[in-house]
Amino acid sequence: MKWQGRRGSSNVEDRRGSGGGRGGGGKLIGGGIGGIILVVVVTLLSGGNVGDILGNLTSGGTAATTDTPYQETAEEQELAQFVSVVLADTEDVWSELFARQGLTYTDPTLVLYSGSVNSACGTASSAVGPFYCPGDSKLYIDLSFYDELQQRFKAPGDFAMAYVIAHEVGHHVQTLLGTTKELDAYRRTLSETEYNKYQVRFELQADYLAGVWANHAQGMNLLEEGDLEEALTAASAVGDDTIQKQAQGYAVPDSFTHGTSEQRKRWFYKGFNNGTIAGGDTFKATEL
Repeated sequence: MKWQGRRGSSNVEDRRGSGGGRGGGGKLIGGGIGGIILVVVVTLLSGGNVGDILGNLTSGGTAATTDTPYQETAEEQELAQFVSVVLADTEDVWSELFARQGLTYTDPTLVLYSGSVNSACGTASSAVGPFYCPGDSKLYIDLSFYDELQQRFKAPGDFAMAYVIAHEVGHHVQTLLGTTKELDAYRRTLSETEYNKYQVRFELQADYLAGVWANHAQGMNLLEEGDLEEALTAASAVGDDTIQKQAQGYAVPDSFTHGTSEQRKRWFYKGFNNGTIAGGDTFKATEL
């Protein structure tokens, strides 16, 4: 992806080295410009029910903070800049798409953290992987996930990481459009097995929205050869069936919360081809 020397988002909050606190040594950055346990892997890239996930991981207290500056490596610095640029691109794309529908897009904040972090959805360790919290409209990423994406999930490339960010921003779009609130209503009334079916549709829609963003990134001549394949590889790598088979040797469809590898690839690609919000209503789709 062509990103060097381009505008970064001012909505990036750096909490690395702050010991998991809400503030601590955090700072705002911008202007240019990562062993996951089974239960976490299965819920990777989650957004709608992230409060439930994090609630199982929190100790219930507020982690201590420290003013010790985080000593980032040159590689981390470059990756932080890359993440900032990708976030800025999503801001531009979704602001335009919302405006076309007479709506106003409110930018989310992306929080960089190391080790653990507090959010409005609870306290999480980096083992959770990237997540979006609708309670505070923030995306949370430990940049070490980029290494996990390359090594464990065999999904290398900068656009694979861009897909991850775009997916979480997709959850923010769902929150702004009211879809997240609708999903929460299902959680209160349905059994876990039945609710999981809606959760899958919710996650596939976020994949579709990530594809919509990628379409516009291509239209801005930002994609390079192989970028689309990198995103599709990442989408496939985090399919429920693939993750469960790797972890336990078999898949349990009733426990799926994000969709199969084939479904995740298909919905991302569909969004990439369409380039519009229309066509991404996975809740009404007769076939996923």
